[in-house]
Amino acid sequence: MENKKGTQLIIETSKGNITVELYDDTPTHRDNFIKLAHDGFYEGTLFHRVIKNFMIQGGDPDSKGAPAGKQLGMGDTGYTLPAEFVYPKHFHKKGVLSAARQGDEVNPERRSSGCQFYIVTGQIYTPAQLTSMEQQLNQMRLKTAFDSLVRQHMKEIYKIRKSGDTDSLQQLQDRLIAEAHAQTANEPPFKFTDEQKEAYTTIGGTPHLDNQYTVFGEVIEGLEIVDTIQQVKTSRADRPEEDVIIRKVSVVE
Repeated sequence: MENKKGTQLIIETSKGNITVELYDDTPTHRDNFIKLAHDGFYEGTLFHRVIKNFMIQGGDPDSKGAPAGKQLGMGDTGYTLPAEFVYPKHFHKKGVLSAARQGDEVNPERRSSGCQFYIVTGQIYTPAQLTSMEQQLNQMRLKTAFDSLVRQHMKEIYKIRKSGDTDSLQQLQDRLIAEAHAQTANEPPFKFTDEQKEAYTTIGGTPHLDNQYTVFGEVIEGLEIVDTIQQVKTSRADRPEEDVIIRKVSVVE
């Protein structure tokens, strides 16, 4: 099913049609989405989670015919997919199709849901906001390295704390901070690419999700339908008060 332009599918919804193109360099997600479409898996499911200026999410099999007020988002196929991060080539600009997943605390490999997906709407950022985000991400990298070192020295830390030796505790902290700086010094600082900056300052997106969730396609027609869906009234659980139904997902032959 591969072709030069990538496989295209039409997501027919109660608000109109959305055409997406799947990326060939995320083949596991591409083939899985095509299979589910051929099997009619998505017929009757809902866009069950809609957050304005963020994303619209669908594909939960439990959403078929779900009564009003039912909590949704936990349904799945019984399997997950390995992450396919093709970053920074594929990033969370407005209109991309990405795989939902469980959080890092229970899913450290960031494996994707077998069926749930979302389409990014996001927001537009200023260059200054992106610069600030770069700084925050670099600081977070340092904190992550420090926290890892702390976990490795927990027995020693507990022993020093028990002894009440605050000077030794401060010395150990200073040493671990220095080690964290040394570890991260050899890594190039995080910076958005020119393509990311162009997208995030013009059409927008959700840059904080980059390299966290697998991006495996993008909307090529019907982005106005996505915008219509993100405007619908929702409950506190982010479920649209009036169901937004996925009637069919079909491959463009």
